[in-house]
Amino acid sequence: MDDILAAGLVAVLLPIVGALVFRHLSGDYVRHGRLSRTSTALQISLFVLHGASSYILLDSRLSAIDTANPLFGFALVLMGGGLVLLLTTMGRFGVKRAVGQEASGLTCSGMYRKSRNPQVVFYGIVVVGYSLLWPSWTGVIWVILYAILAQMMVRMEEAHLKRAYGAEYVDYCTSTPRYMDLPGMK
Repeated sequence: MDDILAAGLVAVLLPIVGALVFRHLSGDYVRHGRLSRTSTALQISLFVLHGASSYILLDSRLSAIDTANPLFGFALVLMGGGLVLLLTTMGRFGVKRAVGQEASGLTCSGMYRKSRNPQVVFYGIVVVGYSLLWPSWTGVIWVILYAILAQMMVRMEEAHLKRAYGAEYVDYCTSTPRYMDLPGMK
């Protein structure tokens, strides 16, 4: 019963904290056109908090991983592939730009031709892979919480990019999906 209560509290409180953090960050974008160091730290802390919540929502003991489960290999592929793609994209994009502290034009090339938010997609792949190491209904909640936080962040960033780049960004949005090029996902 305590596990259910803890999972419920995390599932309710994390999106509320996320909404408060992203409201603060949105103000930075409006006032300064970029995030301050404090706002960047808040945003990173929010996703660290999500990661730490895995200790409540997932078993997270290495001894509890069933290496004989076919999902184990799939989880490793998702985590490894997602991390490589995430780090490659962030490296090409630049860390300061990736965390909202620097703006130097709209990026529409490379992975950004296929997705307006490849970093969100690739980290989401890592999150799914990690949750598959300890398959459970609370793991599904953990993945959904990431999706909620990521969507809040993306919506905030989209509002900023629309203000900053106007018609150029709107055109980019019509030709490039928000996440992946799947039916109904643009």
